[in-house]
Parts: sequence; C-alpha cells; structure tokens
Amino acid sequence: MRDYSGIALTAPVSFGYAKQSPHGAAWFIGSTLREMLLQAGIDKAAVDGLAVSSFSLGLDSAITLTQNFQLSPRWIDQLPYGGAAGLVALRRAARAIQAGDADIIACIGGDGAAHRGFERTAAEFSSFTVDASFPYGGGGPNTAFGLITQNYMERYGARREDLGLIPVAQRYNANHYPAALLGHKSLSLEQYLASRPIAGPLHLFDCVMPCAGGEGFLMMSEQRARELGLPYCVIRAAGELHNAHPEDEIQFRGGWTEYADQLYSNAGLEPAAIDILQTYDDYPVISMLQMEDLGFCAKGEAAQWLRDTDLRFDGSGPQSRKLAHNTSGGQLSVGQAGSAAGYMGIVETIRQLTDRAGRNQVPEARHAMVSGFGMINYDRGLCSAAAILGRAGQ
Repeated sequence: MRDYSGIALTAPVSFGYAKQSPHGAAWFIGSTLREMLLQAGIDKAAVDGLAVSSFSLGLDSAITLTQNFQLSPRWIDQLPYGGAAGLVALRRAARAIQAGDADIIACIGGDGAAHRGFERTAAEFSSFTVDASFPYGGGGPNTAFGLITQNYMERYGARREDLGLIPVAQRYNANHYPAALLGHKSLSLEQYLASRPIAGPLHLFDCVMPCAGGEGFLMMSEQRARELGLPYCVIRAAGELHNAHPEDEIQFRGGWTEYADQLYSNAGLEPAAIDILQTYDDYPVISMLQMEDLGFCAKGEAAQWLRDTDLRFDGSGPQSRKLAHNTSGGQLSVGQAGSAAGYMGIVETIRQLTDRAGRNQVPEARHAMVSGFGMINYDRGLCSAAAILGRAGQ
C-alpha cells in the first residue's frame, strides 16, 4: 500500500543541543518526549507507540526505556539506521497507525556527547570499522567521506568553491535559528576556503560537528490531531532502499535513484513544486548526491545547479532560482546529535509546514522533500530514505 493518507505529523521538538553533556542518551530521549507531550497537551498514557534511534544507549534499548519512562506501548521499534532513521520510523509508524496497531506514536532520536564519546562510537561503529579501518588509521567518517568527495570532484569537475555554497547558505539560515550551536557565527565563502584541511579535500567547514541533543515528533491520525486541536502536516509519499548500487567502486549515488520518480508520482508533484529541501548534510558532497538523485538536477550537475540556486530560507540571495535548503542550518551549523540528526529534517519541516519556524520561516511553503542517508559501513552509506511532506488540507 503506497497511500499514507490520514496520517498526521505534529508536536515537533528539538531539545538540549550542547557540544558536550554529562547526560546520556536516555535523558535526551526522555526529555524530548516530555517536551512533545507538553506541546501536544496530552498525558504520556495516551502514547501507545514508541520508535527510538540512538548510537549511545549502551545496554539500554527501546524496551528498557518503556520502563524508565513508565510507558505501556502496544507497538515499539528501535531503528539503528543513522541519518535515515527518522524517515524509516515515519514510514513504519504510519503503517502501524493505519493498521490499528497504535493510535499515537512518539518518534525520537537522541544521543549524548560525553568527552571523547564520538571517538568510541566511531571506533566501534561496525565490524568493518573494528577489523578494517581503525587498526590501520582510518579516523572515522572523515576518511570515507574524503574519498567520496575526492572521487566526486574528479569525476564531475566540482570545485571546493561549489561545495562551499552549501555550508555558507546553511550558516545564513542558522543565523536565524536560535538553537543552532554555530548560529551565532557568520561564515563566508572566503572563510570556508581558508579553513584548515582535515582529510583529503575535506576542510573544517565540510565536516559535521558531533554534539548532544534530541529530536522528535508525534504521529497519529489526522482525525485525532484535529480533535486535539494540533497543527500538523501530512505525508504525500515516502520510500527507502538499503545497500543500493553495491557495484559502484566508490559511492557517487544513493538509493534515491531507484524510487525518486515513484515518490513524485505518488505525491502527484514534480521537483519544481517542492518549496523546501531538507537533505542529510554531514558533508556537502552527500547533499549534492541527494540533490541529483532526487531529481533537482542531473547526475554530475549539482555544482552548476548550486551556483544558480538560492538556498537561503528567505530567498534573499541574488540567484533567480530559489529553493530553501536545510532551513534551520542543517547539521553543518546546528550540530550532529548522533541519531537525532536523522530526525532533524522531519522536525524542522513540521515546523515549517505549520508556520511555527519563527525567524527562519519559509514564506508560503506548501511541500517539502526530506531526505536521509546513513550508516557508513567502511566506505559508503548503506541507508537511503526520503519523504514528501505537505501542508494539511492542500
């Protein structure tokens, strides 16, 4: 069944972003849940479904959290899919509500950031990491993304000046989003180009900053959302694919190529009808792959497309083509709170499509594409997911 009609997304929460924190993942997930319930004006007893994503729960899990939070859900899921986790949670929760397995589902991603915690996460990320990367000096995701970025630049002629257009525009957006950890700092293309090198063609502002935080939203039927008086948006289409194109020696595309056309067909839209694009942006090149594979430009043409497109939330740039991109600043300016990053684009889009984004509100936005990418297993990301969300009643 491809139809996601009748499902509402509401109560978007971004919680507690900090560069480091003494609190663990369970605290961020529980705190995010509390804020979602307060925003929706409901008791936690009304939540009978729970979807959780985290890299740092350790011995805990979604099921142990139910006791910690004193929940008694009829439906539960734990989604270890990194940057695609929020969209996978969205798809599965929607089906659970349609099937009657749950009425209100809380979808939450959260992680802490203890001192040197990211180093431990990166070193033990997968058996590939343990056996074939870290023992030989592979320093976490920077190594893999340096390779992917270098290959893309050589294959398509992209320049660092082109990649830099993404973090520079996103920093402008973050300057209008108070929760962004780097939002108080401006970033020019000159500063981007002059930043210190990290790995291969990657420099400082190409690399996401690990941090602590939580992201979450509630899902329920549209009827229930109306009864509760909650502003909400809806799902027009959604898809996912994993370990796509394993024949590619170095990753230059993702699973979106295999279902993007179906997304637009199911939504009854074309790429030109998308007002907001939220890509998973741990590195600029990955956003470029999503822009291409989701049909905003042809493969290999993202560099020129970026030169010609204003990515600012308010369309204040000089380019004639406008597409608001990563309107809160994305991970490159807000920070990457572990698995919460896979929920960030959805949470921000709910705010945008319900006119609750505040200073970074996109005027008259009706449709948004949210894309996820995750789980770097040795040399490439394995998970891709995407959804087209729309305003309620349109």
